[in-house]
Amino acid sequence: MTSAAAPGNDPTPPASSSPPRGSESASVSPSVSVPGDGSAPAAGPFPGSGAAPWRGWAAVCAVSLGIFCLITSELLPVGLLTPVGAALGVSDGTAGLMVTAPGLVAGFCAPLVTVGAGRLDRRLVLCVLIALTAAANLAAALAPDFAVVLAARVFVGVSVGGFWAIAGGLAVRLVPEHQVGRATALVFGGVPTASVLGVPAGTLLGELGGWRTAFAAVGVLGLVTLTALLVLLPPLPATRHITFPELPALLRENRAVRAGVVVTFLVVTGQFAAYTFVRPILQEVSGVDPEYISTLLLGYGVAGVAGNFLAGTRDAYRTLLVVSSSLGVVLALIAVLPGPAAGTVLLLAWGLAYGGVSVSVQGWMIKAAPEAPEAASSLMVAMFNFAIAAGALCGGLAVDGFSAPAAPLGGAALMLTAAATVWVTAVRRTPDRSDGRGRIGHRA
Repeated sequence: MTSAAAPGNDPTPPASSSPPRGSESASVSPSVSVPGDGSAPAAGPFPGSGAAPWRGWAAVCAVSLGIFCLITSELLPVGLLTPVGAALGVSDGTAGLMVTAPGLVAGFCAPLVTVGAGRLDRRLVLCVLIALTAAANLAAALAPDFAVVLAARVFVGVSVGGFWAIAGGLAVRLVPEHQVGRATALVFGGVPTASVLGVPAGTLLGELGGWRTAFAAVGVLGLVTLTALLVLLPPLPATRHITFPELPALLRENRAVRAGVVVTFLVVTGQFAAYTFVRPILQEVSGVDPEYISTLLLGYGVAGVAGNFLAGTRDAYRTLLVVSSSLGVVLALIAVLPGPAAGTVLLLAWGLAYGGVSVSVQGWMIKAAPEAPEAASSLMVAMFNFAIAAGALCGGLAVDGFSAPAAPLGGAALMLTAAATVWVTAVRRTPDRSDGRGRIGHRA
C-alpha cells in the first residue's frame, strides 16, 4: 500500500491539482470506498455484485436486526428495574447497575474486540457476539441471584461494544457504492427502533409474564438473529489487522477522527444530560400530565426513526452541523417555554434531530478514515458509550444542584459547542462543491 493509505489522508480526491491548505497532497487508493466519493468498494467488489441485488440488502437487514437485538438487550432493564430488584432483594439503585454496567463495558470493549478480532472473518465475529448476547439473556432469565444477572449484563456489554464497532462500517462491503448511505441508515435504524419497539415490548412482557419472561424473549430473539446472520451474511474476511498501537496513533495523526470523537462526546453527553431527566422537564416546565408522557416518548421514538433515515443519505459533516445546532436550540427552548403544546412540539423536534446522530457520526468516521473504518468506529463507539454515562452524571448534578431545567440548558451548551466544533474542523474546511463532496484537512 502506498503512502496514500496512511492514517490521516482525505477520503475524497481533490477538485483540482492544488489541494486546499491543511490537506494532504496524496490521494487515496481507489480500492477504498467511502459513501459518496465515487470510488470502488473496499477489498474488491461487494459480495452482492455477482448475485441478485436483494442478497446484499438481506445481509444489511440481518445486521440491522443484530443492532436492534443488542440495543433492546442493553436497555431492557430500564422498564424492569423495580420487579427485578424486588424479586432478587436489591434496591432500585443497585438494580440500575444492569444498565450502567453494560454501557461502561461496551465503551471499553469496542476497541478491545476490534483489535482482538484480528484476521478473523467478520461474519464469524458478529455471529459469536450475537450468540453471546442470546446466552447472556437466557442466563439472566434463569439467574438465582442478582450477582448472576449482573455478570450476564457484563457479557451483553461486550457484545454491544464489539458488534457495533464492526457492523457500523459493513454497508460498504454489502451493497453498491451509491446505496451505502441508505444501507448504513438501515443498519443504524435498529438503534431508535429498539427504543420505540424493543424496550416497550420487553416491558410489556415483563408486566404480563414476569421479568424472567422478558429476558428469555430477548434471548430467543438473539437466537433468531444468529440464524439470520448465518443464513444471510456472506463471508467477510478481514481487510486488515488492527493493532492496539494503531488506535492512539489514529487519534494523533488523523485530525478528522479526533474531531469526530470530540463531537461524539459533546453531542451524546449533551443528549443524555437532558434526556435522562425528560420526564421531570415535561412535568415541571411544560406542564404535561404524567399519564401522557409515555405516549409523548413513543412519539419521540418514532420521530427518531424518521430522523435516522433522513440523515442516512446526506453528507455526515453538514448533517451533524444541522443536528447539533438544532438540538442546541430545542434543548434551550424546552427548558424555558411553558405549556403542553410547546413541550410536545419541542419533544418531537428533539427526537427527529437526535435520530440522525448515530448514523451521522458513523458516516463521519468512515469518511475520516476510509483505510481503517473499524478502528475509527471502535473509537467512536467507545466514546459514545462513555458519553452516555457522563451525560447522565452531569445531568444529575445539574438537577440536584439547581433545578430540572438546568439539565437541558447544560445539554444545549454542549450541543452548540459541538456545532462550533463541526463548523471549525469540518464544514469550513470543505469546499462548496455541487456534488456535496469536499475535503477536510487531516494533518495533525
